[in-house]
Amino acid sequence: MASAGESEFLIQAATYLGAAAIAVPVFNRFKLGSILGYLAAGVVAGPFGLDLLHQEEGVFHIAELGVVLFLFVIGLELSLSRLWSLRKQIFGLGAAQLAVTGSVIAALFVAADVMPAPAAIIAGLSLAFSSTAFALQMMKDRGELNTNYGTRAFSVLLFQDLAVIPLLAAIPFIAGSSGDAAGWENALKAGGVLAALVLIGRYGLDRVFRAVANSGSREGFAAAALLVVALTALAVSWAGLSMALGAFLAGVLLAESSYKHQIETDIEPFRGLLLGLFFISIGMRLDLVVIAQSWWIVLGGALGLVSIKSALLYALARLGGANHGDALNTAAVLSQGGEFAFVVISLGVSALLFTSGQATLMSAIVTISMVLTPFMAAAARLVSRQAKDSGDDLEGPHAEHDHVIIVGFGRMGQIISQVLNSSGVVVTAIDNNASHIRNAERFGFKVYFGDGSRLDTLLTAGALNAKAVILCMDDARAVNHAVSALREQSPSLTIIATAHDRMHEIELQPLGADVVVRETLESSLLVAREALSRMGHDSRIIEDYVQQFRKRDRERLLAQIDSGPEAGIDLLHQQFKPSGEGGDQSS
Repeated sequence: MASAGESEFLIQAATYLGAAAIAVPVFNRFKLGSILGYLAAGVVAGPFGLDLLHQEEGVFHIAELGVVLFLFVIGLELSLSRLWSLRKQIFGLGAAQLAVTGSVIAALFVAADVMPAPAAIIAGLSLAFSSTAFALQMMKDRGELNTNYGTRAFSVLLFQDLAVIPLLAAIPFIAGSSGDAAGWENALKAGGVLAALVLIGRYGLDRVFRAVANSGSREGFAAAALLVVALTALAVSWAGLSMALGAFLAGVLLAESSYKHQIETDIEPFRGLLLGLFFISIGMRLDLVVIAQSWWIVLGGALGLVSIKSALLYALARLGGANHGDALNTAAVLSQGGEFAFVVISLGVSALLFTSGQATLMSAIVTISMVLTPFMAAAARLVSRQAKDSGDDLEGPHAEHDHVIIVGFGRMGQIISQVLNSSGVVVTAIDNNASHIRNAERFGFKVYFGDGSRLDTLLTAGALNAKAVILCMDDARAVNHAVSALREQSPSLTIIATAHDRMHEIELQPLGADVVVRETLESSLLVAREALSRMGHDSRIIEDYVQQFRKRDRERLLAQIDSGPEAGIDLLHQQFKPSGEGGDQSS
């Protein structure tokens, strides 16, 4: 029979899970994101809401394991070589962001006579930190971690984690306490721990996982992965560093391990649940009474914090070479205060740098700034989409002879261009997306700016003297318009068009293209070939099946052109028979 303590634990656990299970789907339904759902669950069920969940420091510390595991998984996706390639952004943009933002906030505190200069410096630097958990989770949810702005944001966050130990060591100095020797001792301790972790990770971890994997125990492997994360976090925490930084370093050291994918798979369920608990615990920290009593200070402070950080980050990113959209998204996703501010504020109170009232208000401001972040990010995405690169400075196409024109330099256009170029064919590539063109220039491709669906653009590029025009645009209507206009202008011109899907291919058939290729058809057939081959089918039989599919697919397409999309459904479910057994033998 469960004791009272065990029952209380189960009730609390069930309440956490229930709050997440209700709030997250509701917020996702309205496209507000899972993070806001977790925060709302913490506010409503927390001690300042319905008081169903009781805030204890232990809960927050357990929840921090979610951030630790999250950073470990992020580290697994990097390698030391890639990390080294980001050094300029880490120590350039990252250092500039922390120094400039911290200085500006500190100066504002001093100018407003909120606190003396020493305390203002610590407060300014702590508020300059952003939330690693918030920012990375938002970018991961949107699949934007590997974009240009995602790389910049990640570099800033990584530098902030590196700056944890110097700031913690500086608090005793600035507070004027007798911690000078301890500060230097912690710095040396941190350097020694990091060096030891690099050596162990480089030469020992892969052997450990190989031994565990050879035992054949799936549970043992998952336990070993979690143990590595826990021990690394403990080691760096003992040295005074951020646990998240240690977990990230452990992930980086295992990034080139042959077991990285299995490790990531085993850790993912724990990461998701604990990270959700972290966001719930942040919501629980919102003291609604304090916010109500000083609402104008808290709300104004949060709006001021995200505004200042966004403006400075935008300016620094632009100075670092980012375009308008990337700079805007970077600024928005890093606009909030970070969870590390809670640690610094708590230590600042202990060192008598801040009063308890100042600490409460600053904690509330940081938490509200986190709540504002998803809205800031959504607004930045909207504005950046509306303010796309106009491409006014890019060169338009000009007439060539005996060349091939490729319109649309996306995934297909790039591959087609490389093959043709390698075979000695002169290629004129056109795209109306300025970012595609600028990205192509980084890899040595010459792409002209223009709307390839317009006949005048194609004629300017020398379409009438081209060997072929290949249309690879994403917009189906643009492809249709270009095919019709070109065929009317030149009945003999070779026109090859890519169709977005089956329905688009049906639309293209009567317009006069010489060749219509469905985007995913050939790649899908290649996957089917490989799957049948791995299952032991003979290569001749596989080729026979593929040819039968092509014949039936063509028959169904013609039937759909004549009778509508549902024609030829019976052809979808007929079983193939190898040649010589009464099946199709057409090639």
